Amino acid sequence: MRLRCLEIGPKIVRLAFLGGCSAAAVACGGTLDAGTNLPPEGLPVGAENPVILSNDGAYDNWQGEYAVLLAHAGGPALAGIIVSAAGMWSDLDANLSGWQTLVTRSRESGLANLPDPIRSESQPLERPSDDSIESTVANRSEGALFIVETSSRLSRPGLPVVVATGGRLTDVADAYLVDPTVADRIVVVASLGTGFSGGERVARMSIPNGEMDPWANFIVATRLRYVQVSAYYDQMTDVAAERTAELPDNALGTWMRDKQPMILDTPVASDQVSVVALGVPAFVQGVVRVAPSGWDGNAPKLVPDPDGPAWLVTESDGDAATAHLWGLLLDPATFGR
Repeated sequence: MRLRCLEIGPKIVRLAFLGGCSAAAVACGGTLDAGTNLPPEGLPVGAENPVILSNDGAYDNWQGEYAVLLAHAGGPALAGIIVSAAGMWSDLDANLSGWQTLVTRSRESGLANLPDPIRSESQPLERPSDDSIESTVANRSEGALFIVETSSRLSRPGLPVVVATGGRLTDVADAYLVDPTVADRIVVVASLGTGFSGGERVARMSIPNGEMDPWANFIVATRLRYVQVSAYYDQMTDVAAERTAELPDNALGTWMRDKQPMILDTPVASDQVSVVALGVPAFVQGVVRVAPSGWDGNAPKLVPDPDGPAWLVTESDGDAATAHLWGLLLDPATFGR
């Protein structure tokens, strides 16, 4: 399932897939340029790195489900879950409750070493009049302080902590403002923005997710090691309605069965790609090294640079993600049976 990007709106990603339609048949917007083939070094992080999730709502994607299952079987280990509120998911209490329920149901099903989510209340960072990162007023949010503390405790030389995001980058940028040395301890992997399209070799830190805090995007792209996963896939195939009966007969299976209609009824982006890129080796099919290069309106731009400080995932295999998910769900060993 190789993708071409068709249309992107707020927290909406509509995709067409190679094999289902040709490039000539694309009718709305540009097509995704696969960029280069996956370089030998691939991404700078993977399943061996401890990961902190950062997201808002718990019901519009499968990021949490992928994360708890991968943490239990092959990694990455889950070091924390930061829950915020933004965009259509503006009720922080409801967001936190949803994530806590996911963790509780996963524990009841036999999955171990899962942290309770933490609440992080903050506003988008304000771009200062002098455009200086050093002039930015920090929120000092709970999420930012958690990233600083957890990375200090868990990171090792050559083994940074990953912050995998499915929402705005506010807490990550805020962590840098609180303690700039966090740049030595973390790598940010974000489900965010757009890849190369229409023959233009420019990616943007924009919709989805990037529109919610452009200044945080700029801070992250210029001061932190950054991976932008802009190769989405049709997450409706992850748990299709006709497969819900196959879900395991436990608390997590019930949670996913109840959640599946919400996924279908809610406009979503595939936030889980940030975690899948780490834990499913076959998922990432194309990577380009990039560097920040100015702004396009309210969105920082990323352009190809072989020595750039950031990585752009340009092509993915959604079938590999879905197959890996179901392999874990259907394996009796996953839940200790």
